Amino acid sequence: MRGTALGAGVLFAGGLGGGWALYTKLSDNITADDAAAAELARYERERPTALVRGAQNILVIGSDTRAGDGNRRYGKDSGTERSDTTILLHLAADRRSATAVSLPRDLMVHVPGCLQSDGHRGEPSFTLFNSAFEVGGSACTVRTVEKLTDIRVDHYVVVDFSGFKDMIDAIDGVQVCLKKPIDDKAAKLRLPAGRVTLDGEQALGYVRARKSLGDGSDTGRMDRQQRFLGALVSKVQSSDVLLNPAKLYPLLDAATSALTTDPELASLRGLYQLVRGVRAIPTEHVQFLTVPREPYVYDSNRDQLVAGRADALFSLLRADRPVTVTKKNTSPGDSASPAFHGNTAAEDSCT
Repeated sequence: MRGTALGAGVLFAGGLGGGWALYTKLSDNITADDAAAAELARYERERPTALVRGAQNILVIGSDTRAGDGNRRYGKDSGTERSDTTILLHLAADRRSATAVSLPRDLMVHVPGCLQSDGHRGEPSFTLFNSAFEVGGSACTVRTVEKLTDIRVDHYVVVDFSGFKDMIDAIDGVQVCLKKPIDDKAAKLRLPAGRVTLDGEQALGYVRARKSLGDGSDTGRMDRQQRFLGALVSKVQSSDVLLNPAKLYPLLDAATSALTTDPELASLRGLYQLVRGVRAIPTEHVQFLTVPREPYVYDSNRDQLVAGRADALFSLLRADRPVTVTKKNTSPGDSASPAFHGNTAAEDSCT
């Protein structure tokens, strides 16, 4: 979603007087996670092998840290952080489609023994997925996802609360369609039904709220996140953003400032090399879904994978084969010809 803007931004920076200074500033905004790279290199032999040349898998992590400017208002800083949102983004080798798979924070998974911030190494455990980020940061989350899916994670990106808000404000908000009005004190949201343009603060409340919106489940929240990201993709791909330097530069500045990435991506050139082929992906070929899961057998407040269907999804992504995504009111298909419930970036919930 930020790829199109970043690609255009390289050209934009190069076309201005003093463009190198602008390019350098944007590039220097990005934080390289060298410690995570070193930890992943330590376990290189146990990591999955990429099967299809040119296909890319990027793990996008939304950090719930309260550290940093503007983040403390979202709760007490306990000195830890978890992955509030985690999405495995698969880019097809031909760059004609993209599939974004949400991984529930309450999914029960095997977390390997990870290097902790205090320098000690934890023991492997079967626990909540989002605790991997709390225990061992990006490297632990990548290793957990790879163990869960047997899919090689090529790159990883961490975005925090403040950075997310700034990106939305930089493009003058994102329009969503609300079927019902929202009056939610916990999420600090009061919005009418219909088409509404959310600013950064409102967008953050909208995508993070869980118990107080919809049916109160993480399922509802992930669906909102997916629909919002679809709307964001459409907004960023619009000429109103890409051809308007007054909007493009603030977006680039906010996006790059918000990112902590693997060292290979930690420059504007690195990001551009990854996303230059993404710009032509039609929005209807950008799909969002949640990994097939069901209530955990020992605790209905937790999730577990639906083994057969999850394995089918992971197999398709590993082999870079098309994933069929259907709306929730249609049949998901069978294991012989699997289809998965989800959304596309082109959908409009008002229709």
